[in-house]
Amino acid sequence: MVLLDVIFYTFIVVVFIQVVVYIFLYGKFAFLKQLKEPSKKIPISVIICAKNEADNLKTFLPYIINQDYPDFEIVLINDASHDKTLKVMQSFEKLHENIKIVDVKSIEAFWGNKKYALTLGIKASKNEYLLFTDADCKPISNQWIKEMSSHFNNEKTIILGYGSYSKIKKSFLNKLIRFETLVTAINYFSLAKLGTPYMGVGRNLAYTKKEFFNANGFIKHIKVRSGDDDLFINQIANKTNTAICFSKESFTESNPKPAFKDWFRQKRRHVSTANHYKLKHKILLAHIYSLQFLFWILSIILIMATFKLQIVASLILFRIILQYVIFGNSSKKLGEIDLLILLPFLEIFLLFTQLTIFINNLVSKPNYWK
Repeated sequence: MVLLDVIFYTFIVVVFIQVVVYIFLYGKFAFLKQLKEPSKKIPISVIICAKNEADNLKTFLPYIINQDYPDFEIVLINDASHDKTLKVMQSFEKLHENIKIVDVKSIEAFWGNKKYALTLGIKASKNEYLLFTDADCKPISNQWIKEMSSHFNNEKTIILGYGSYSKIKKSFLNKLIRFETLVTAINYFSLAKLGTPYMGVGRNLAYTKKEFFNANGFIKHIKVRSGDDDLFINQIANKTNTAICFSKESFTESNPKPAFKDWFRQKRRHVSTANHYKLKHKILLAHIYSLQFLFWILSIILIMATFKLQIVASLILFRIILQYVIFGNSSKKLGEIDLLILLPFLEIFLLFTQLTIFINNLVSKPNYWK
């Protein structure tokens, strides 16, 4: 019984801390209203790095080309592709004067390094304000550039956007992928509003060329194959220079991985990159994950032991209701409201998947971007 007492009181502490986290951290984003910023009409360079993306460029590039914005160029970076990516780029370039191609050849020092290719593309861009997305992404509206760029000002030089995944009916994997993306977005939006931005996603991200060159580009983590988006933002973002954009017209959308093993491989790379975050961010994220994991483990133990069942059940229900309120508001903002129906199941499955990824990464390190 002494052990169960310890577990019970630990459970109470975990629930209390989670309540504080949900209200004072996640509430920063959940109850935030997106203020409509006036259009700046500043010249924008849209940067797209592509490696073997011929088919995706044919499908998604027109969504960029047809943006309703008066002054923008599209910088297409061919990162040593061995398919018809370059030919597809050239076919679009012939039809549109605002397209510029940067054809990158692999060199031994930076073989397979996306950051090297991106650096050449950024140097080739003509505008100060840079907007990034991937070749397999599309803006969900023709107001994407307008919405993202409207948040730039003399103080805000980094804009964090939301990169969603398309919905597939009757697919648990699709819901899991979208839920993980939602949780990640809630984390980085909430922490940015709290004044400690720690990452962004390359599917929808903007910053100035001045920020890039002041930081000497990706040089601090050039040997880390991934992290051109989150590691760079982790390095340069602070409470003064970072804004968030979550209007629905600003979202991008990608096709999710078709199989669990493909998504698992992608997540292994992302998790390995997070090991290079600033120490304060690693500690904070580890605590958030540990609290979630402990909540469910301790809940299961106490329920199976039928120990103080009424109190335990009440606390579990309270925490779940609070989570539904916070995640419900955030999901509405990000267009993911359908995920709420499976919220507890998705959370548990994701927690154990992340644990498996962590263990796998201890055994071997992924070292690729594509």
